[in-house]
Amino acid sequence: MIRIGIAVLQLSELFVSSIVHLLYGFYIFSTAVASDLSQALINKPNLIEIQPKIHSVNTTTSDDDDDDNGVVAAAEDDDKNNGLLPPIVLVHGIFGFGKGRLGGLSYFAGAEKKDERVLVPDLGSLTSIYDRARELFYYLKGGQVDYGEEHSKTYGHSQFGRDYEQGNYPEWDEDHPIHFVGHSAGAQVVRALQQMLADKAFKGYEDTSENWVLSISSLSGAFNGTTRTYLDGMQPDDGRSMKPICLLQLCRLGVIIYDWLDIPWLKAYYNFGFDHFNMSWKKSGLTGLVDLLLGNTGPFASEDWILPDLTIQGSMRLNSHLHTFPNTYYFSYATKKTRNLMGITLPSSILGIHPMLFIRVLQMSQWTHPPDAPLPYKGYRDEDWQDNDGALNTISMTYPRLPTEHPNKFVENDSDCQPLQPGIWYHKIVEGDHILFIVNRERAGVQFDLIYDSIFERCRKHVLRTRPTLPNQIQH
Repeated sequence: MIRIGIAVLQLSELFVSSIVHLLYGFYIFSTAVASDLSQALINKPNLIEIQPKIHSVNTTTSDDDDDDNGVVAAAEDDDKNNGLLPPIVLVHGIFGFGKGRLGGLSYFAGAEKKDERVLVPDLGSLTSIYDRARELFYYLKGGQVDYGEEHSKTYGHSQFGRDYEQGNYPEWDEDHPIHFVGHSAGAQVVRALQQMLADKAFKGYEDTSENWVLSISSLSGAFNGTTRTYLDGMQPDDGRSMKPICLLQLCRLGVIIYDWLDIPWLKAYYNFGFDHFNMSWKKSGLTGLVDLLLGNTGPFASEDWILPDLTIQGSMRLNSHLHTFPNTYYFSYATKKTRNLMGITLPSSILGIHPMLFIRVLQMSQWTHPPDAPLPYKGYRDEDWQDNDGALNTISMTYPRLPTEHPNKFVENDSDCQPLQPGIWYHKIVEGDHILFIVNRERAGVQFDLIYDSIFERCRKHVLRTRPTLPNQIQH
């Protein structure tokens, strides 16, 4: 009887979570459509002039093109490539989107307007950290995305992805480095990209180095995984596979059907980023759909998608070969929406937490690792992982610490870290849930401006590389 009661509670929670997430997704989508329709009506007399600009950032695939992925026709505004200031690149997180997706909606809630040289790439919203890092490189340098022959064979997808005819910053090199700002999983994507640059992992670009990255600023960065992955359906014992019945299984089914149907206008509006897996009905057919749904093929079968990278075990696998480099500046904002009350960690407010995240804030604050599953690492304690923002644990967002701690310094006030020193993760804890500083600017209020103004000011005034670094000075 007790087991039946527990099962009913679990199914009820799954139903509520599914409804809440679907409603939020519908809200985002409908808001974007309504904004576009409104803008189209306002600008109707100038529609002919506006249309070419819309197509210039479109990343959709051609209906009848036999290539695996479409061509990204033109780069973002040319004037961004002409100044002396290094660009600031904003990298979105899971389920995110860049410029050109969801119409005029901004993932970073318009923060890109705070500086004259900001790029907002559109990467796969559910693809793996590795795949997204590869996409980010070619978005900036230009050319067709090359996921690597060995990786592509291992995970069963095409080696080549979409083609950026013109890079958004083709002059990118050690003399023209870039500032990166990553939200959530986007921060880990940038770290993976920097390591690839250091390892000279891009064929045809033998001169890359870690010094192509001037600074990395993380906003709620997913450095060390999150216990939420287990609540959503990842198996705590291995951090790779999914439970048979869970929120992620519903997500998997939805993504497979969305990509298989391959509706051009819908994919142009929002894309999960799995085009290189050839899941479309045009290439896989009905039998391909059956194989996808049964888990025999596709990204969920090969585990080449974002969730395995966000478990504690998956993050440790990534971190084991990701370095913090001596000539790059690092700063991290960790968010938190919990407090300790008489020895119990609880949500710090009710109205101040987004409805989509409140249940997860409560669940993560009470998370206990299953006693029958091996601990993710030696010395793991549940209480270290209880503070959270509804998506990530606060301990995970501070700086890379698993499997080994990277150089770091806690900051209470920004003035405490002046002058900044490269090769150190400065980290600060901010009150807020995981999506406070994205999509809806009004929720954060003045805090929104304080956060982004401090990031951009740091990039422009305090992060300077005063002299070139000789190869024999680089330490890994």
